Amino acid sequence: MKSLARGDRGQAVLDIQARLGSLGYHIELQEHGDFGPTTEQAVREFQQRRQLLVDGRVGDLTWQELVEASYSLGDRSLYLRYPPYRGDDVRELQAALNMLGFDAGREDGIFGARTERGVREFQRNVGLPVDGIVGTTTVDALARVRPRSKGPGRAQVREGEAMRRLSATLQGARVAVDAGRGAGDPGAKGPAGTIEAEATLLMAAELANELVGRGANPRILRAAWDNPSDSERARQANQFGAEVLVGMYLNSHIDSAAEGCSTYYYGREEWFSRAGQRLAELIQDELTQRLELKNGRTHPKALPLLRETQMPAVHVEPCFLTNPREEKLLADPRFRREVARCIADALERFFGGRATDRARHEATS
Repeated sequence: MKSLARGDRGQAVLDIQARLGSLGYHIELQEHGDFGPTTEQAVREFQQRRQLLVDGRVGDLTWQELVEASYSLGDRSLYLRYPPYRGDDVRELQAALNMLGFDAGREDGIFGARTERGVREFQRNVGLPVDGIVGTTTVDALARVRPRSKGPGRAQVREGEAMRRLSATLQGARVAVDAGRGAGDPGAKGPAGTIEAEATLLMAAELANELVGRGANPRILRAAWDNPSDSERARQANQFGAEVLVGMYLNSHIDSAAEGCSTYYYGREEWFSRAGQRLAELIQDELTQRLELKNGRTHPKALPLLRETQMPAVHVEPCFLTNPREEKLLADPRFRREVARCIADALERFFGGRATDRARHEATS
């Protein structure tokens, strides 16, 4: 869809306002059909709550989230299909099943095969027909047996178990490496002319080379001439059987003084990936302490690539391309190698090993 922002008007704006209003966001009556200041504020509040990029604009991702937010469990029948059902009703179902001990997978709002298995196991245990369809009967049964208090759900327990089963080193580990942007979507441009899509591919290639040298099995998810969608990249990583995914991206800002490193993991409202958070914190720690980059911290985000991957995934932004000093760093092959070594060392720590003294010495020399 065409991105809509302040100043736009028409039926599409009315649809956005209606959905925001139904979710409890306030919009002044005089803005009916006009994308005015209170509509923009409501969009920003919605984006903040849903862990999206907060820009006050309604593009494809924000519109999709508005649609998904309109569903509550019981509004429609849910079952396994392609494309899968997405929505807050699915996330509510996953949360309920996980709390009851039936593993419905990550609470990502996507009705996939693991969620269907959780539904069938629940139906079997409560004596319902085991058909994997979440209709009125299954929803009513969930309401009757849902626990009153919160605790660690089955998905969080499974993530912890999976982390404990990781090998002690990177040897043989399958690592998906994503280079942000791509052909036809170059992204930001630095003051000296550096193109984001080209810079991220260089960083991804450096990381892949470093991982190969440590015995890992990396796969870069796009070529220089390619620009797969986030869903296609996630599908590649899932089919590869990646144990982790590291996305290499760059930040940008209208203020050329904006600087620093940030790392993102999957999270939204009441649920986040604990494994993703752990990996993000390790990478952020290595990059900021060893390379003395300003610490922009780690953050949960409901980015499609982080949401649709089946493994711990992180989105790393080591620098602001629009900052002249950091753009100059990115042009230096030695800096890109150090970034790769920092991330590889973080992955070693994540997998339970320790980076070698040699690697640490080389990264800081």
